[in-house]
Amino acid sequence: MVGGAAASPTRDLSAEITAFTRRSSRRYNRSRTSLRDLFSDLYSYALALGCVVALAASFVAGLQGEIISRGTAGRVTVSGHWPLIPAPVLWALLVYAALAAVMTLSRRLGPITVQGPEGQWWLPLPVDRRPMVLPPFLRRCIVGGVASGAAFLPFSVLTSVERSFPGHLLASATFGAVGVVAIALAGLMQLEIMSHRAGRLASAAALVPCAVLPCVAASPWPLAIAVLAAVLLLGIVGSRAGQVRGADLIRGGAVAGHAASSLFFMDTNELFRSLHGAGQRGDARRAARFYAKPARGPFGALVRADIVAFVRLHPSLTVPVVWLGVIIAVLLVDYGLPALAQIAVIAIAGCAVASSAGTVARRTVLVPGLDTLLPVPLAFIRASRTLMPALALSLWMACLGGVLVLLGVAGPALILLGALAGIGMGAGAVRGAARPVSDWSVPPVETPFGPLPQAQLVTLFHGLDVTMLALAPVLVSVYVGGVHPVTVMVQGLISAGALAAVLFRSR
Repeated sequence: MVGGAAASPTRDLSAEITAFTRRSSRRYNRSRTSLRDLFSDLYSYALALGCVVALAASFVAGLQGEIISRGTAGRVTVSGHWPLIPAPVLWALLVYAALAAVMTLSRRLGPITVQGPEGQWWLPLPVDRRPMVLPPFLRRCIVGGVASGAAFLPFSVLTSVERSFPGHLLASATFGAVGVVAIALAGLMQLEIMSHRAGRLASAAALVPCAVLPCVAASPWPLAIAVLAAVLLLGIVGSRAGQVRGADLIRGGAVAGHAASSLFFMDTNELFRSLHGAGQRGDARRAARFYAKPARGPFGALVRADIVAFVRLHPSLTVPVVWLGVIIAVLLVDYGLPALAQIAVIAIAGCAVASSAGTVARRTVLVPGLDTLLPVPLAFIRASRTLMPALALSLWMACLGGVLVLLGVAGPALILLGALAGIGMGAGAVRGAARPVSDWSVPPVETPFGPLPQAQLVTLFHGLDVTMLALAPVLVSVYVGGVHPVTVMVQGLISAGALAAVLFRSR
């Protein structure tokens, strides 16, 4: 890579190579695409997008009317001696969490990347890489900003009912601008100007004022500040885009391609593997003494190996702790959230934590022939795979039940109910990790959103169905504000049935 005054000739050559490649690619794609197919695709996409927007607008308008009409009535009952969280504080925290998620996801996907053919053709050339990687990076920033702003609009409508529609648009535009800032911060970390830990801390601190701007967007000034910050950061990152290491460029392109194909095939397991496979590092120091002890028999060795793998591949408790905090905040916020909305947040949190507990199962299912080589019955192998997810989720659900008991939502029996539900959720996590391969030969189903693959939709809920079924008694008990003895019996039967479905499944 050449720098300084000598970079101009190579930069011009790099721009010519890039333009030639993309011009040839567009010519090839146009030769294989007819005007009729293009019109059909555009019509299908526009119709699907219109249906989605109409349904989302109807749902948001109905929920907003429910919030305005009920106020703080009709929500999950919490003990009166607990202080309530001001709604603006919670909204700012949620905006910060969303920006942190955008930045983290952007860093895992690049954001400055090259695809596989580009890495083979462009990167080995002794020319400046900036014209090769800068235009795709800017396009990703624009698309990310537009998507962030569109996603923030319903959030603004639901959380600021007193704001006018132009005010909602202004807040959405502000969030889109700070979303571009988050992506640019990910690109700044990719340049490795400072150490990895220092870069993450500095970027996390820089997101704090960005999280406040969309919440105070009553005037154009927050939008102007956000746009100015985005332009400055893009200028800094764009001027040094050619300095990103080639290995990191190829890695980001591979992860982005893997994630895109996973979304296209609607395979959530592959999506998790693409986002966590390359960047996740197990801590070999965890459970070292436990692993060093001699095992008693093949099954004992297998259980020990699964325990150690679970401990080492879950280096932090960020996901369960954050979701637990979200549930507490939603229950204590001084805002008129309906009870069903609060129950929905608990259900989403349970499914998210259960999905994160299936990391080991998602990895072991990639080599199904390995289980047949072990001198252990197949049901025992599945029991070993289910042990740690069930224990971890049982502990998390017991903690959630304890927190809800302290908040005065229900009686102490909710702790036992949550512990039993965690066992069934662990079985659901393992069941979801072992989803069967979809049969793409089945004809798709015609819907207002366009044709949808029927078999893949059924496979997509494989595992999630068991998790939601195991959560149902807990959600009902939270909604009614008490735990009936019959509910505990039903919860035990559901968890036992979920375990049996996982241990004795046919494939």
